[in-house]
Amino acid sequence: MKRAVLFTLVLILVFPGVIFARDISLHNAPAQVFFSPHDGTTAAIIKEIASAKSEILVQAYSFTSAPIAKGLLDAHKRRIRVEAILDKSHQKDRYTSATFLSNSGIPVYIDSDHAIAHNKIMVIDREVVITGSFNFTRAAEEKNAENLLIIRSRELAAKYIENWNSHRKHSHRYDRQY
Repeated sequence: MKRAVLFTLVLILVFPGVIFARDISLHNAPAQVFFSPHDGTTAAIIKEIASAKSEILVQAYSFTSAPIAKGLLDAHKRRIRVEAILDKSHQKDRYTSATFLSNSGIPVYIDSDHAIAHNKIMVIDREVVITGSFNFTRAAEEKNAENLLIIRSRELAAKYIENWNSHRKHSHRYDRQY
């Protein structure tokens, strides 16, 4: 949490134009920013998923977006390695994206070591980081005030992958079938 706040403060102080800009640069790392509702945030995520060549790692607190889940399934069918770590709340609901992805052969893990696993990230091909307040939900796209950053940086992606792997180590496999 401290890192996220620090990162946001650095962005605001060092890059004040970021708040109003669509395309930005973070230390020569191209980035795009989206705001919902109705800024095409889900479409931007799906576009990045569709361009994946080797791997997509997901961490999500709330994940109910059918278009994003379908995009991940399409990537999986193209033989892209797709894996997801989701919050434990996905175990309680009858049918969630966890069930959809798991039933599709995509490994899904549940992070129940925290009060909530509140991450909202994707790392694509070890160079694209998708992050922000945007939950992977229909409400985030259509109703909520949310933000999303898509950053192209191998260095930043490596940090997110390290974090993803640390959460993967203490997560358990989701295996509910419907």
